Amino acid sequence: MEPIIAIVLVLIGYALGSAKLINQGNEALVERLGQYHRKLKPGLNFIVPLLDQIVMEDTTREQVLDIKPQNVITRDNIYLEVDGVVYWRVRDIEKSFYEIDDLQQALTNLTTTTLREIIAQNTLEETNAARASMNSALLDQLNQTTAQWGVEITRVDIQSITPPESVRKSMEEQRAAEINSRAAILEAEGQREAAIKKAQGTKTSMEIISNALRSNPESKEILRYLVAQDYINASYRLGESQNAKVVFVDPGKGGEMMDLISEMTYQEGHSNNGEKASN
Repeated sequence: MEPIIAIVLVLIGYALGSAKLINQGNEALVERLGQYHRKLKPGLNFIVPLLDQIVMEDTTREQVLDIKPQNVITRDNIYLEVDGVVYWRVRDIEKSFYEIDDLQQALTNLTTTTLREIIAQNTLEETNAARASMNSALLDQLNQTTAQWGVEITRVDIQSITPPESVRKSMEEQRAAEINSRAAILEAEGQREAAIKKAQGTKTSMEIISNALRSNPESKEILRYLVAQDYINASYRLGESQNAKVVFVDPGKGGEMMDLISEMTYQEGHSNNGEKASN
């Protein structure tokens, strides 16, 4: 019985040693006698103990690589601090193990180098305005190299682009100047439109008065009244002002105008006295 028990124990140990469980989302590489043998898929797999060895197990799910802030220089010689993130996944686990020694470090170095090259082709203004196109260019260039490593770059995001303090102040001053310039232009356009509307209104008024005078000569008295009324109002405004004013009146028409003004002043005074008496 003892030999049978020993054989059973050996078989049990062999079965336990040969059974390998690979989790969902992972894959593993098996070498036999130091050479690549096969790939293990998720689930229960069996290998030959002592002959086979699992040299690598890695995930095939998407992973995130954080690129630390890097000092780069633009085409117009402005130093920037740029950081970003790279989303990637292993497509061929065999290549990712045998074609590159340190995959994570290789991806970091490749991304930072390519990022510097792309930003060096753009000015500071282009860098701020064309971030989406730079992300796309960076994605394409990275995939051209990482394909031979069995890796696919699925997405690249440049998170922040930070210029020096002096450059930031200059950009803020430029934006403020642009805002003030737009405000001045809008104000000038508003004044221009107001002047045009006022001129159009004056022109219309003159046309109405001219038509009225031609159709009814007696309306000249109304016109004289309106002119005298404007003169009186203007005199009141000049009198209320603290600044000294000198008003010149046409001698040829002064008498006629003054008679009309005196008459209107008398009528207004008489009307105001009547109101006070009634009160």
